[in-house]
Amino acid sequence: MDDTDLTFNKNILIAVDESENARRAVTYVAQLIEGMAGFRVTLLHVIPDPEEDYFPTSAEKDKWLRQYTQKTESLLENYRQMLLRAGFAQDAVRVRTTLRYCPSMAECILAEREETEYSTIVVGRQGRSRSEEFLFGSISSKIVNHARNCTVWVVE
Repeated sequence: MDDTDLTFNKNILIAVDESENARRAVTYVAQLIEGMAGFRVTLLHVIPDPEEDYFPTSAEKDKWLRQYTQKTESLLENYRQMLLRAGFAQDAVRVRTTLRYCPSMAECILAEREETEYSTIVVGRQGRSRSEEFLFGSISSKIVNHARNCTVWVVE
């Protein structure tokens, strides 16, 4: 079988935040794939939409959102540069920030995956203790348990 017979999707979604675990996930993909032809990566950061009454005024919410978005854009650009330095082509790396209501961050990541049909989701494992993970769950565990029709890489 040659490469033309392969019909799998080579789109990778890396869910990131400012944590060291997210940085390790990006580094892992950069080192593993090293810009191999045909792979496309999207760096995703979900901004959880605050509850309606979280901010006293809409102006304060808008200010918070502008500041958060600026910080996120810088973070995503740093991660994008890591992938480009590893050999990915400019057009093979996308960044995406989305503002969503998130009952759980895992649900938002899975919803993004469903909308865009990524074949692989990559997340960093949070540094929670076993008792915290039991009480609150973890994003990576929820994604592993609920993702369908895709591969999930959890990077520790």
